[in-house]
Amino acid sequence: MKLTRTLALAGVLAALPALAMAQDETAAPGFDVIGPYIMTTLLFCMAGFLVFFMAAGFAMLEGGLVRSKNVTMQMTKNIGLYSFAAIMYWLIGFNLMYPGDGWLISGWVGPFFSTTVLDPVGVAPEEAALDYASIGSDFFFQLVFVAATASIVSGALAERIKLWPFLIFVIVLTGVMYPISGSWQWGGGWLSEMGFSDFAGSTVVHSVGGWAALAGAIVLGPRLGKYDKEGKVHPMPGSNLALATLGTFILWLGWFGFNGGSQLAMGTVGDVSDVSRIFANTNMAAAAGAVTALILTQAVYGKPDLTMVLNGALAGLVSITAEPLAPSLFGALWIGAIGGVIVVFTVPLLDRFKIDDVVGAIPVHLFAGIWGTIAVIFYGEANLITQLTGILAYGVFTFGGSLVVWFILKAAMGIRVGEESEVNGLDMSELGMEAYPEFSKGGAA
Repeated sequence: MKLTRTLALAGVLAALPALAMAQDETAAPGFDVIGPYIMTTLLFCMAGFLVFFMAAGFAMLEGGLVRSKNVTMQMTKNIGLYSFAAIMYWLIGFNLMYPGDGWLISGWVGPFFSTTVLDPVGVAPEEAALDYASIGSDFFFQLVFVAATASIVSGALAERIKLWPFLIFVIVLTGVMYPISGSWQWGGGWLSEMGFSDFAGSTVVHSVGGWAALAGAIVLGPRLGKYDKEGKVHPMPGSNLALATLGTFILWLGWFGFNGGSQLAMGTVGDVSDVSRIFANTNMAAAAGAVTALILTQAVYGKPDLTMVLNGALAGLVSITAEPLAPSLFGALWIGAIGGVIVVFTVPLLDRFKIDDVVGAIPVHLFAGIWGTIAVIFYGEANLITQLTGILAYGVFTFGGSLVVWFILKAAMGIRVGEESEVNGLDMSELGMEAYPEFSKGGAA
């Protein structure tokens, strides 16, 4: 009996290699095959979470830099613009921006819209091995970028714009304008084929938001009392600089996802190392922009200006966004430092032309975005002519298109609140509620 069991066990052991070989022939792909799919999907999700948190950063920054009588309006605009952007990018934008792949993952809604369709539930490993990341993670990562573009416009036009015309503009910007221009570069369009380089969006995202904001500021006009007849500027201090500082730090944190996720891959040792390099360069550029603005405002005005320092950090971040991988840490430092210089000198330049930008969004995102796109030539493979062509193309399309939309909205429904509403504050006149009811009477700042 014992001998029989021993022989049977020996037979089983002898058959195991053959069974293992037979199983291997039908086994699912190993981690070496599906690992890049898993890790890149994870990168998109984590980076997307960080960029999503930038929505809170924009809201806090704007809430701190507007007067107390307009804070609730800024909060409403920010949650509204993100929500509309999310819906419009699903309904139209994603497939419009990525026509090469998008129409393969779309579903029709009526005769005009092609919506993004997510991966099926429980994707099989052999199916995952055929792609670089899940559709859901890719869609979400791209979505949070378009929302950031709309947030740029919100701050520049604060304290005098009506809520619904602004949100209608956001619908057009996020559903149509941004996806069309984004496809030129990130969708494999004509600028990409020409060799234009914009790693994470100094132009594709930030300058686009800046151009749209500039057009809106021109059509809308400055706030009441901002400039007198002689052109003198009357400061209108924000309600909460602590809140604005918190917003800046949140944006700084979110930028690691903004730039790091734009590596678009985390399936190899090289990819992971590159992501860490992007983090370090992004941080250095922000720090250099802040320090430069701190020193310059001390030298020019005799005292440091916190709002300039905050925007200096953001300008450094925008400046490095076009090429956060290739530079050394010293390269990131001087690129970000020039961003800080740009903010300090272009904020008063806008005032000279009586262009009222409440939070400094146009110097930070447009002017520093142009600089960052040009700076690519020092470390990337793009040439100056190609980069300038891209800058000009985005400027003409976005600024021109935005002007048309703003003028149509102005003629159709009006985009600016009345004088009495502006004086009393948009919180009460437009929304009937205040952000700080215990500390104000009738919405007065």
